[in-house]
Amino acid sequence: MKNNTTNRRGFLATSTAIAMGGAALGGLSGITHRSKFLSAPKSLGQSDESLQGRLWKTLKIGMVNVEGSLVDKFKAVKLAGFEGIEMDSPGMNVEETRRAISESGLPVDGTVNSTHWQVRHTDPDPDVRARARESLETAIRDTHAVGGHSVLLVAGHGQDGSPAECWERARDNIALSIPLAARLGVQIVIENVWNHFMYDHQGDHQQTADDYVRFVDELNSPWVGMQFDIGNHWKYGSMGDWIRQLGRRVYKLDIKGFSRAQGRFTRISEGDIDYADVRRALLEINFHGWAAAEVGGGDLAELTRISQEMDVAFGLA
Repeated sequence: MKNNTTNRRGFLATSTAIAMGGAALGGLSGITHRSKFLSAPKSLGQSDESLQGRLWKTLKIGMVNVEGSLVDKFKAVKLAGFEGIEMDSPGMNVEETRRAISESGLPVDGTVNSTHWQVRHTDPDPDVRARARESLETAIRDTHAVGGHSVLLVAGHGQDGSPAECWERARDNIALSIPLAARLGVQIVIENVWNHFMYDHQGDHQQTADDYVRFVDELNSPWVGMQFDIGNHWKYGSMGDWIRQLGRRVYKLDIKGFSRAQGRFTRISEGDIDYADVRRALLEINFHGWAAAEVGGGDLAELTRISQEMDVAFGLA
């Protein structure tokens, strides 16, 4: 993998720029190893605390509790301070979404695969795995159709079999969709979630991202990376260190708060996540890309508050 770093960086930059029509390089993180970019923040004139000019804010469509049409929802999201939105697919109305993009000026940066929890790539039934692949490929096509560049995917569930069985099923099934992703210029971005897979669900907070690194590397494609969720595994490890370890594999981000002391998810501005270390880690891996809020949403006032919380967490304010 390391020997292909330069080629992958060029391939990703060229292909993604084409797929997005020259938009804001969403999903293109620094595709080099940490050791090469330890001094990057200073040399680029960046402070140790700010991701200004490197990170764009998006959120999940399900968070938008605004009355009216999809156009009205998109306009509210833009007014709240977000620069993009993630839709759900399968199930997205492509023509309606295109209209909302056109009339609001808010782009769809990506989608979330809407069936990945129920129809899983780790299922022991090959027919179910075939349906999981069909769902993923529908999401890839829908994303391309509305100008997006990524599909968020939960790779499966660790209770579908032994660790080795789940690993092989998920890896092999997802790999079948890579040619379509490459042809349409849409990245498959795997989210780290509480799915008993690639981490020890009963373990402590000393865990690492080793298995996520190995899983992405075995898929061995510039069209597969991580949509790293900053809050999801704070209970199990250091989010800054996981980002450093994942490095070039981090294409996009999700963000939510988590309190180890209370053992629960929180608002972005609450909990005890070390956001200062997260910012340093993102600068060290030379991250450029989108970050999606994934918290309880609300009306325009609440969406604005969430946007402002993201500004503080990422040093954008």
